[in-house]
Amino acid sequence: MGGQDSKIIRCEGGKVSDFNMNDRCAAGTGRFLEVMAAALGYTIDEFCRSAAGAGKATAINSMCTVFAESEVISLIAKGEDTTAIALGLHNSIVERMWAQMGKTGIEKEVVFSGGVAKNCCVKALLEKKFGLQLKIPDEPQIVGALGAALNGKEG
Repeated sequence: MGGQDSKIIRCEGGKVSDFNMNDRCAAGTGRFLEVMAAALGYTIDEFCRSAAGAGKATAINSMCTVFAESEVISLIAKGEDTTAIALGLHNSIVERMWAQMGKTGIEKEVVFSGGVAKNCCVKALLEKKFGLQLKIPDEPQIVGALGAALNGKEG
């Protein structure tokens, strides 16, 4: 899950056997999280920590980044707890990933890469939803570039 898209890639025998990419704008990506953090007045680190510590989640209905931002502003104006909104936004990301994973399937081992893999709340929610521990590389945000470099070296 990166800044502008999310991809599900199934590998078998070291080769790609299935591939699925989000078909909407940046909704459900790192950029979505950055915009929502800013709307709540958080840094991205504060945003994930706040969401992870929330006792309850506020449901977020909008899928589009622009509409979700408007919904967040409206919820803040109504006095809704910002930690509950933060958790609701993280839940919405996980639900989008869950739906996307359903098209490709979930195996016993799942590697979570891209910059969003550094988000502690998304990681915890995905692990709970999938019922397994995610494998996260030390530098998950460079996995795509590393793969491209390795592929280029072989070609």
